[in-house]
Amino acid sequence: MTDTSDARTPIGRRTVLVATGATAAALAVGAAARPDAPTAEADGTAPVTVAAVCTLTKEMTEGPYYLDGQYVRADITEGKAGIPLKLALTVVDDDTCVPISNALVELWHADALGEYSGFVGNNGHTEPDSGTFLRGGVLTNASGVASITTVYPGWYRGRCVHIHVKVHTNVTLTSDGSFTGGQELHTGQLFFDETITTAVARVSPYSTNRVTRTTLAQDSIYDDAGAASGLLTLTALGSSTSSGYAGTLTLGVER
Repeated sequence: MTDTSDARTPIGRRTVLVATGATAAALAVGAAARPDAPTAEADGTAPVTVAAVCTLTKEMTEGPYYLDGQYVRADITEGKAGIPLKLALTVVDDDTCVPISNALVELWHADALGEYSGFVGNNGHTEPDSGTFLRGGVLTNASGVASITTVYPGWYRGRCVHIHVKVHTNVTLTSDGSFTGGQELHTGQLFFDETITTAVARVSPYSTNRVTRTTLAQDSIYDDAGAASGLLTLTALGSSTSSGYAGTLTLGVER
């Protein structure tokens, strides 16, 4: 289940990573999302503020496990076992650094045993395959934030722990809870601090994944450029590893 097709591809689009700040008045842009569509709801989470300086970053390869037509939903776990991961990803315009509302942020990643839905068995494990677990996306709110609940990813042969991400604009939501059309502005990957991943790997069910783990430093895709290459800022949700983590990152896209 190695991403042998994951050799770096030329940059097809220009994207940026923007520093996030502390709580402040958020910048509202664009039209509001459809009221019946999952968005990053006002749940007490502090709004994300965007700094005025943008840093260019490369896109990452899509890899071989993308599936079209996934659900628009804020929780993609489908009951999969794993350490909780609460993501808050902010999408901004790379020219102005202004947050982009109503953009669809889509994620997909492996479960604790390194298996992707739709491809279960490629990492040597047998388990039910819905074809949809740990896949889906959410529309950004007026502050450009997409809040998605998932679990900390596992690893598979040849790759470090990571999450794939796409950003789309102008999508059409469908009656079955999915989406069609729109414009794909960004394809990238999110990465995790090696110290935290090492601690996660000791916790069940991750500890039952016997596949040799590729570290961040050994990975063929991650280029050791920190946040500029998708390295998440992780904050513990509790006093133990099992309590989970909050992950934040701000992605700039060229509209």
